[in-house]
Amino acid sequence: MSENQEIRTSNANSVIKNHMIWSMGAGFIPVPIADLFAVSAIQLDMIRQLCKVYDINFKETEGKAIITALTGSGLARLGARAIKFIPGVGSILGGVTLAVLSGASSYAIGEVFKKHFETGGTFLDFDPERLKKYYNEKFEKGKALAKQMQDDQVVKEEAASSVAMVEKVKELAKLKAEGLITEEEFIKMKQRLIER
Repeated sequence: MSENQEIRTSNANSVIKNHMIWSMGAGFIPVPIADLFAVSAIQLDMIRQLCKVYDINFKETEGKAIITALTGSGLARLGARAIKFIPGVGSILGGVTLAVLSGASSYAIGEVFKKHFETGGTFLDFDPERLKKYYNEKFEKGKALAKQMQDDQVVKEEAASSVAMVEKVKELAKLKAEGLITEEEFIKMKQRLIER
């Protein structure tokens, strides 16, 4: 692979990863259907940016048609969307599930376009039926990647929360050492922090 090809592939991978993350964020939109439009717009922008990377003329109408052809009518994702209608739990559980599915779909679409463009393809010779199997393979890989990204974010948030709690306990210990709170107050305040 030439240096120019390596740079293009690296740039394409960055475009795909960023749009995958944005799609996952859009998957948390608590309003059914609004998330679908947001993810579709993100995917279309990803295709636009991949076209720039590979010096391909972007065609919005064809891009929308290809996204629809690759992802299907969206019926497979309606089950996850329906969860959003359940009050309380629905928006959280549905968002988590949909975030992973949205990220996986964007990843798969990006990988399909990257492969097509790297082999010299354009919008004129894009055959969604021929690339549907590749899309499905990448969708499965994308689900695992999105889930891992989501889990990593949860771990980061939990670590940040733990660090914040330790800092607050240190502040309480300092207040106790300075005589501003009693031992009993310190224990009660520390217990409240831990319970949260």
